[in-house]
Amino acid sequence: MPQLIKGKATICIVNYKTLDLTRLCLRSIRKFTNYPYEVIVIDNNSQDESLDYLKSLSWIRLIEHRPEKDKAYGGHAHGIALDISLKNCNTEFFVSMHSDTFAQKHNWLTELISYFQDDKKIASVGAGKLELSPTWQLILKKATDIRTFKRKLLRTADPTGKYRYYNRTICSLYRTDILINENLSFNPDTELTSGKKLYFELVDRGYKTIELTQSIMNPYVIHLAHATQVINPSEFDLRKKTAKKYNRLINKIMSSDMTQSILNDHSLDQ
Repeated sequence: MPQLIKGKATICIVNYKTLDLTRLCLRSIRKFTNYPYEVIVIDNNSQDESLDYLKSLSWIRLIEHRPEKDKAYGGHAHGIALDISLKNCNTEFFVSMHSDTFAQKHNWLTELISYFQDDKKIASVGAGKLELSPTWQLILKKATDIRTFKRKLLRTADPTGKYRYYNRTICSLYRTDILINENLSFNPDTELTSGKKLYFELVDRGYKTIELTQSIMNPYVIHLAHATQVINPSEFDLRKKTAKKYNRLINKIMSSDMTQSILNDHSLDQ
């Protein structure tokens, strides 16, 4: 295992044809991050202007990856890209961050890393789904979750398999040495998404994890769910109703004053 740099994090972002989102993600990191860090961007064979943009940045480590044709995008491509970044990581912490996720609070990374509390057995800090829906909708959704209600009523165990909770790679932090020593991979099984199997293995091997609620996580980062699919409709199978909903949310966030100020601040590329 390489000698890891203490007190520093490697932020990994996987890019696939999301120019404006990737630009916003990277510039937000540049603007709001004070904790020592470096950024590795894995491009999954975009062959478009988003790759040209990444090549223009001197402050990131760009790795161009060409997945197999049947794994050009989706969970497998994303998981393989995260594994490539992990192999190139030499810092104490490894951070997975989707290209449709961006920081919105100063010291966001410092505060999230503080949840590790110098406990060497804590392997991951993160959250589950991060949605842009209003708080009242999230509360209502949770209150009307029949599956959870029946489980609590019947006092049955938490779900296993694909319904089991996990810290999602939307924005999750890991101790690099644990991932390397345990020889873990972000590449998913057939029915799982990237990082899900890895999280299960961490828990099953006795490591501690910190599971942050959406209300705690939301002030740190914004996640534009399904943005990659919405932006590239010809390459992803997304229902029209779902695409319409998320396209509306994406447009709202992308046109906000904070987002526009970041996108118009070209100095953040330097």
